[in-house]
Amino acid sequence: MDKIQVRIWCDAESLMVKIARSNIAVSDLSASANQWHFLMALLTAIYALAFVDRQVVNILAERIKVDLDLTDWQIGALAGPAFALFYVLAGVPLARLAEHRNRVYLLSGILTIWSGFTALSGLAFSFVHLLVARILVGASEAGCVPCAHSLISDMTPRSKRATALAVFSMGLPLGSLIGLAAGGFIADHFSWRAAFFIVGAPGLIFAALLYATVADPRADNARGLARIDRLPPIDDLGSSQPPTDDLRVPPFRNAMRCLLQTRSFIWMTVAASSLSLAGYGQATFYASFFLRNHAEEISSFATATHLGGSLAFLGLTLGLAIGITGMIGTALGGRLGDKCAAASFKGYLRIPVVATAVGTPLTIAALLVHDAALALMLLASASLLKSMWYGPVFATIQGLVGSRSRATAVSVFLTIMNGIGMGLGPLALGALSDALGAHMGNDAGLRWAMVITTLPVFFSAFCFWRAERLLPDKSIS
Repeated sequence: MDKIQVRIWCDAESLMVKIARSNIAVSDLSASANQWHFLMALLTAIYALAFVDRQVVNILAERIKVDLDLTDWQIGALAGPAFALFYVLAGVPLARLAEHRNRVYLLSGILTIWSGFTALSGLAFSFVHLLVARILVGASEAGCVPCAHSLISDMTPRSKRATALAVFSMGLPLGSLIGLAAGGFIADHFSWRAAFFIVGAPGLIFAALLYATVADPRADNARGLARIDRLPPIDDLGSSQPPTDDLRVPPFRNAMRCLLQTRSFIWMTVAASSLSLAGYGQATFYASFFLRNHAEEISSFATATHLGGSLAFLGLTLGLAIGITGMIGTALGGRLGDKCAAASFKGYLRIPVVATAVGTPLTIAALLVHDAALALMLLASASLLKSMWYGPVFATIQGLVGSRSRATAVSVFLTIMNGIGMGLGPLALGALSDALGAHMGNDAGLRWAMVITTLPVFFSAFCFWRAERLLPDKSIS
């Protein structure tokens, strides 16, 4: 009888070990659907705030340039290297903190910091002052995505992971929409300084809400998991083997070695970096492009629609063209990615291959046509297609690593992508615009600089295709 009781106890403990080591987070067993939806809504809103803070600089670029007497390369530096340098430097350290510490507390803290420095950007009275403020915003925002992706992946079944990460990624186009529309409206009715003050304030409220209402599932179950973690897996009564679970955080060198030996991860990173190089550079100068190349049409549209001045109208229309279609494309990409991956893990990357290849020519056409309305429609179509990669690619990354390396993996990916794209894209495009503008004029110089920097996106489609070919048929986690 005693042997039977011991055997039952061992089987129960073995089952607990398997549950703890499975790909289903402990939080999945207890968290309600309402809690999951609340978490997703809150994290998506926080991610949107991060892009409100980034995009507001872009719609205000011409006003800041005139007020502070800046050049295009300085505008590019504010949107690019100033933000990206410390975003890149802080990304991996913050991700490692997310592997070890309470992710909710960490995210609440960095949200408070970046929102505060966004508001303080409105006090800048020189290029250097604004540069320092943008550096501090970038450094603190670096921890947002690693914390959020790790939380979402822990609380979402693998079969719906691309959809969940795509929903979170909708914060990017949503934030772009709000940042462009609100920034243009506030600048037209008040000043560009007021725009920074106003868009920075909501982040402080959301930081308090996150801290007060959400608990890190890993922290809540830490005591139970630690107890299970100490138990070796039991194969038979009286025999055991050393623990091999992934509940412990692997050393950074081990995580990096694993990533660098995964060729599909490298190809995805190259693809996203090429996309980012063009995307961040062009996003910085979209407003300037339309104000320089379609000024009369934008002014007449603004007058006819009674939406305020040119900047308010342009901010709203650009926000709708990039934001709404971007949200649709992001959500659609996630759903299609999960469906394609149901048969094989490789299926995730079929979506980015096709969408990127088709969307790039539409972007070039939008830059070359001489009708503002047509340019906006083409830009909207391109935005829908080129935003479909987020969910599938991020789900692929989460499936390539263990559960306690997820924040690290996405941080390494974002560090490289943003270091190249955000760090070099706006600065390179601005410098190229200055060089071409000296011979062609500011309007044509910017137009052709944006066309030239779109061309590397064709290479992105090829890189996504190579990554798909190298993926295993099944995910690791």
